[in-house]
Order: sequence, then structure tokens, then C-alpha cells
Amino acid sequence: MATDKKYGVAGVSTFNGRTKVRFCNDVMRIKVLAKNGHTGVELVTLPDEMTKGQAVQYLKSINFMVDNTDVQQALRYTAKKNGVKLNALADQLAKEAEADTVFAS
Repeated sequence: MATDKKYGVAGVSTFNGRTKVRFCNDVMRIKVLAKNGHTGVELVTLPDEMTKGQAVQYLKSINFMVDNTDVQQALRYTAKKNGVKLNALADQLAKEAEADTVFAS
């Protein structure tokens, strides 16, 4: 369910084995997430306040954690949930990174 609320910080965390996109207005949210048992917390300060959909598009445009398939799946899920399309080039780079990982194994 998309809203018009805007955020200044976006990123990801993993809790109970599930990676999700996180949105907040202060990078100090890292402490709260870590205190509550989240791992892999990575937050980025956005250039402007953005909606969830815009923030996900921005993260894809900067190739945010492009080598992490769980993060890329979380970004795609959140984009779909918020009714935005992700940059086709960023998606292609993510697929190439996944292919490189498979061949490297």
C-alpha cells in the first residue's frame, strides 16, 4: 500500500532470515535495528526526502548492494508493492552479477 509519506534515509536489514527494505528519517535508526537483533543493516542518506517508491528507485540507480541477491529481491518486491518500475539497466546489472556468481561457484 503506497503512501505519500517521505523519508530521508533508506536501506536494508535482515531479521529472522528475511531481508527487507527499511525507511526512516534518521541514520541513527541503525542502533535501534541492531539492538532488536537485525543483521546486515545498511542505510543510505537520500539526497532529498523521497517516498518509498522513489527511494527504492534511487537505491537501484546507485547500484546499492547490487551483488546481494536478497537485497535485490527486497528492492524489487518493495518497488512492486509501491507501484514503481525499476531502472531496466540496474536490473540488467543485477542479473549479470547473479550470473557471474553462479559461474564462479
